Amino acid sequence: MPYIGKPPPITASVLEDADQDTKIQVEESADEDTIRFDIAGAEVATLTNSSLVLKGTTPTLTIGDAGAEDAKIVFDGNAQDFHIGLDDTADDLVIGLGSALGTTTHMSFDETGAILKPLQPAFHSRRTSANNDFSGDGTQYTVPFDGTETFDQNADFDGTTFTAPVAGAYLFTYTLSIQNIGSSHTTGRVEFKTSNRDYRHNRVNPYSVGAADNWTLQGSIIADMDASDTAYVTVFVGGGAKTVDFTVDATAAYTYFAGCLLV
Repeated sequence: MPYIGKPPPITASVLEDADQDTKIQVEESADEDTIRFDIAGAEVATLTNSSLVLKGTTPTLTIGDAGAEDAKIVFDGNAQDFHIGLDDTADDLVIGLGSALGTTTHMSFDETGAILKPLQPAFHSRRTSANNDFSGDGTQYTVPFDGTETFDQNADFDGTTFTAPVAGAYLFTYTLSIQNIGSSHTTGRVEFKTSNRDYRHNRVNPYSVGAADNWTLQGSIIADMDASDTAYVTVFVGGGAKTVDFTVDATAAYTYFAGCLLV
């Protein structure tokens, strides 16, 4: 009589080849709930409900078959996804936000070994106007660097103030060139100011260290910053009249401010 209805399940604990050295086992021991893969007499992988383990002396997982196509691994999170993948068009290994390869790349590694971080906070901006008579009488002046922004990777600099998007240690550097310093201008300093603390640089007699009434100042600092902390540069010249100007030219080579996240 032919069987009518749903066929009975086929139950087996092992699927193996003719000489029994290559096989898949689902019950090596009683009720262990582990799938085991053997190749040529050696166990090469195990799979449980939460873990895939590759075994052997040189375990290798290959994604792709040498075709001209992108390949990726997606980490499917509750609130946010991330991916690691091969951008085959650019020949870059990328780590990024979301499940789609190449949409929001956080880090990429190219075939030369260069590592790029396109969203890493970093900026460089220059002063292109003179800002005449900004100090000289003891005025502490906040320096604007809004003439030419060379780059601002994460849009954290507004022309005067850098705002930290994340907590970390940031490297900042600046160069200022000021002119019209007179013999009465005997006090001067630069203050690099952050939300956590101030850093004083170049505290000298500007007239005695200047050349042809110009004073060039340079400085750098590694500053600890919390998310949303700010950083900016101020300059003070005192002892005389308010006649001090910035030295600028068409290339804006004299006065600039730059910074980036280190760690």
